Amino acid sequence: MSHDAPEPTRPLTRRELRERRAREAAAQEQAPQAAASQEQPAQDAAALTSAATTESALPAPSAVPAPAGPTDPAPPVAVPVTTDPDVVRAAVSDPLVPEPTPSAVESDQPSRAGRNLPVATGVGVGLGAVFVGSLFWRSELFIAFAFVLILAVVIELRSALATRDLQVPVLPIAVGSAGMFVSAYLGGAAALLVAFVATSGAVFVWCVLDNNGLPALRSGSAAVFVVAYVPFLASFLVLALTQPDGAWRVFLVVVAVVASDTGGYIAGVLWGRHPLAPTVSPKKSWEGFAGSLALACGASTAVVTLALGLAWWFGLVVGALATIAAVVGDLGESLIKRDLGLKDMGSVLPGHGGVLDRVDALLVAAPLLVSAFAFLAPVAAQ
Repeated sequence: MSHDAPEPTRPLTRRELRERRAREAAAQEQAPQAAASQEQPAQDAAALTSAATTESALPAPSAVPAPAGPTDPAPPVAVPVTTDPDVVRAAVSDPLVPEPTPSAVESDQPSRAGRNLPVATGVGVGLGAVFVGSLFWRSELFIAFAFVLILAVVIELRSALATRDLQVPVLPIAVGSAGMFVSAYLGGAAALLVAFVATSGAVFVWCVLDNNGLPALRSGSAAVFVVAYVPFLASFLVLALTQPDGAWRVFLVVVAVVASDTGGYIAGVLWGRHPLAPTVSPKKSWEGFAGSLALACGASTAVVTLALGLAWWFGLVVGALATIAAVVGDLGESLIKRDLGLKDMGSVLPGHGGVLDRVDALLVAAPLLVSAFAFLAPVAAQ
């Protein structure tokens, strides 16, 4: 009687090894990938069924489930649980849509401040240093500094108006601006008025001779507007410079306007909720106006009482007038830019925009505050 020895365990075939490795890899895949790996064609299911019959005599490998039969549902595949944020993000996001980069997300969010504050501060400090140094060292240097700024504004307006086919000549306006500055410094208000009328007439004639028909009239009118808006209004600072304590008067005008702009900026960023003129300048708010008024009145009162020796109430008047003038100047420039389809008048001042974007309020405040000095300063001195 013969006894057959137990059949030794044979090694797995290549096909069986491939199937085993496929099952182990499927067990490590994530949930969406694991579900996809369960969908096999019909011929693969038949092949797996045949391989399962051959492999039934072998000991089942640990941690690997037996293949499903032809009629049994496929057992769920164990998916490793992970808290890795990269894996979780990949499992819930569409692999065909790339994740937005942090820089792209940040670039889509507008800055609440609306400007590059460090750069704007540096440029403002530099301009302030040149202004104070020229003002209190030599009056002629301040006039030259103001003329350079005015010429830059005229060039900005020339470029902006050219987008509407309005040709504004820079050369006659520059010559007339110099004439108005010199007239105001040497001859006073009457000489300034004569120089303004002469400059306006010369510029208009220049435009008429340089163009024909309706374009000549339109360009001439735009050029006269530039003369009145920029060099004529700026000449009131030169008038103030010729008065007793003229340097301090000009300093007061500039400080009041800068304080108004700074107070409005800070209050608007921190507490701005109610728009002041949403159709013209959406960023301006009533809270910003209150901040402008408070800081302008405080700064003006300090200069009026400490430097000029006038009554404190005159500082409040100067601060209130400066705030009103600053708002009117800013909104007026905003209307011009909106009509021309521009965001800024230029980019010559990093963090600020154009030169006109910084002196628009000062242009309106200069004649208003110089007039206040003429009528109220004698009363405040008593």
